[in-house]
Amino acid sequence: MLRIGICDDSIDARDALRLQLEKIMREESEEIVYEFSTGEGAVRWLKNHPGEIDLLFLDVEMNGISGMEAAEGIRKFDTEIMIVFVTGYSDYVFDGYRVNALDYIMKPAKAERLSEVMKRVREQLWSKRDNMYVLKNPEGTFRLPLSSVSYFYSDKRKVVLVCKDKEYCFYGKLDEVERQLAGSFVRIHQRYLVNAGRVTHIGNDHVTIDGCELPISRALKEEATSKLAKAMLGGMGL
Repeated sequence: MLRIGICDDSIDARDALRLQLEKIMREESEEIVYEFSTGEGAVRWLKNHPGEIDLLFLDVEMNGISGMEAAEGIRKFDTEIMIVFVTGYSDYVFDGYRVNALDYIMKPAKAERLSEVMKRVREQLWSKRDNMYVLKNPEGTFRLPLSSVSYFYSDKRKVVLVCKDKEYCFYGKLDEVERQLAGSFVRIHQRYLVNAGRVTHIGNDHVTIDGCELPISRALKEEATSKLAKAMLGGMGL
């Protein structure tokens, strides 16, 4: 699923871009999930909803903070979201590299140009698929970089994905998560599956990851510590 956001302080401009996008979007796998009328609103929402939007069309010339300033704010906490600038002035085009913008579109957006941009977006999203984890819960659908995931743990019928600053809970089984990740994470306990690349210490009965100590079970200790030690020496991990 490709989830798209549009940020422009002109409702007419947002409507025009949305209509053009709807002509070329793939209904079964792409949707516009949010529209923003200010750069401040976009930065605030995206910071509180990490991973909920994959692609942001961002107007450069807005009242309040500009699109470039909004992009700089977003990049402080999100390096993964794809940003496409929308502008009426070609003078801004070459500033996009500062915030790792994917592309730009001149107003008014033309369907042919949008199609070119969307092709690049799909290619980039496809190339990232193996390094992302997708989950769905009552708060929405999240696509998170595996490198940002510290560990998973089971909680009855649910699994909790733990990042350094946030947790995401979803229905599932830890065994299934382990199969999906195909060895890039290490099972250290019936309840814990950890990102080998984020482990900083291996003890006799626990590992330390992002300052948190997690138990290693006796049954898994030999295999888990071997894999984790190899990862710490540079042989595996994210």
